[in-house]
Amino acid sequence: MDISHLQAQNRLILRQKITMMVNRYVVHVADPSGAEGPVVAFAEQKRMTLKEQVTLFTDESRQQTLAGFKARKIMDLAGEYDVTDDTGVDIGSFRKDFAKSLLRSTWHVQQPGLPTMTGQERHLVVAVLRRFADSLSWLPYHFDFSVGASIAFSVNRQWGLRDRYLIEIHDPRIDRRVIIAMAVALDALQAR
Repeated sequence: MDISHLQAQNRLILRQKITMMVNRYVVHVADPSGAEGPVVAFAEQKRMTLKEQVTLFTDESRQQTLAGFKARKIMDLAGEYDVTDDTGVDIGSFRKDFAKSLLRSTWHVQQPGLPTMTGQERHLVVAVLRRFADSLSWLPYHFDFSVGASIAFSVNRQWGLRDRYLIEIHDPRIDRRVIIAMAVALDALQAR
C-alpha cells in the first residue's frame, strides 16, 4: 500500500503475533464492521536489545521498509523515541511522561508542523488497578491522544487472547506511520 493510500485510512487494527524472541505486529485497515482488511504494515521488535528499535515494513515479507522508531538513549525512565521514514528522515517523535505515568500512563507525540499531542490512559481506575495488582495486567487499556479538548487519535485495546488494538484517527494531518509507531510502542513498551 502506498503512503497516500495509507494516509487516507481513519481506522486501523494492530494485532500482535506471538513468537519466542521477537515481538511482531501486523497492522490492517479496519473495515466498517471492525474486521481486518488489507495489511498496511508489519512491525518487528527484537527483545533484549540495549537500545529499543522497531522497524515497520510494508508487509510481512519484510522486503520494503515503511518507517521505524528508535530510542534516543540506552536507559531512560522518560524514554524518547525518534520516528523516521524509510529513508531515515525524521517524521516525528514520542516520549513517555515519567512523572504523570506513575499513576496514569502518559505519552507525548510530536510531528513537525503540528501541536504536541498528549496521550493518556482513558480510565484512571483501570490505570490504578493495572499498576497495583499484577494479576490484573490483562485489563484492556485505552489511550486518547489529544490537543486540548480535541482527540487526534485513539488506541483501544480489545478483549481477547491476543493483544489487538483498534486505532481510530480523527485528525487527517497526522502521519499514519507516526500513529502506527506509537501504537506499537504502547504494546511493546507500556509494561516498562
